[in-house]
Formats: sequence, structure tokens, C-alpha cells
Amino acid sequence: MDDTQGADGANKKNSLVMLLAGVAVLTLLGGGGGWVLGGMIAPPVLESGQASAGEAAPGAEEGIPKIATEENGVVLLDPVTTNLAYPSDSWIRLEIALAFKGPPELPLAEEIHQDIMAYMRTVSLQQIEGPRGFRYLRDDIQERVALRSQGKVSNVMFRTMVIE
Repeated sequence: MDDTQGADGANKKNSLVMLLAGVAVLTLLGGGGGWVLGGMIAPPVLESGQASAGEAAPGAEEGIPKIATEENGVVLLDPVTTNLAYPSDSWIRLEIALAFKGPPELPLAEEIHQDIMAYMRTVSLQQIEGPRGFRYLRDDIQERVALRSQGKVSNVMFRTMVIE
């Protein structure tokens, strides 16, 4: 009987060793395959002196053009960061872009930026809560921009809005 218990113990040790060896081999195969596939899919890492695909080197073709450029008639305003009227310890940060009908006028864009900042200081948190409040805020700013620009701005685009 002692011989059968010894044989079972040896078989259990052999099967455990084989199981661990199999798991180790499969782990190495999976890691190696992932490394090879990642190398084929991922873009190459560039040295600090080389230009990336998004940055155009002098004389090279440009990548995907950006929409918010002055050539396209879109001016990205500086972020508007101010406190709200009520509660006065609440802050809001807006990033807005203006789409001009013709060539953009930067002095007019700066006036609009200051007008939006002054308007945001009069708004309370309860006025802009929820989707309906955001819609009212967007409509109010669109109306103020249309009045200030005398129709030169065709669209006001909200990029971000954060309330703290």
C-alpha cells in the first residue's frame, strides 16, 4: 500500500510540474505574440529631434488640417473663467469658438470675449442647471454675440463648460 501512495504522490507532482510548465509556455507565447502584434500596430516611437506625423516639418506635407483656424474663419477664444453671481463661490470655465461669416476680426473677437465674461458674472447656478439651462445659456450668448458682431459671427461653438 505504501507503493501506491508513493506512485500517486509522484503522479501528482509530475502533473503539477507539467501544468506549471504549460502555463509558463503559454504565457511566454501570449506575451511574445502581443509584443509582435503591438509592434506592427503601434506607430514607431520617434526621437526628440524628429517631427511627428501631426507636426509638419518644413517643406513636408501637413497632417489632418485643424478646423478651428483663422483661415477657416474660426477663432478660438481664450477660456472664460469667472465666478457666478449666485452662489458667488461657484466658478465657471467656458471655452468658446466663434465662426465668422467672412474673414475673422480679432479685435471684435476680443470684445466678444470680454462681453461673454461680463455676462457670465451675472448668471446664477440655478439658471444654467440641466440641459434646458445650458440651452438657454447657449441661446443668450449666441444672441449677445450676434448683437455685438452685427451679424459678422455666424455661429458660437461651445468646446467645454466646467462648473465648480
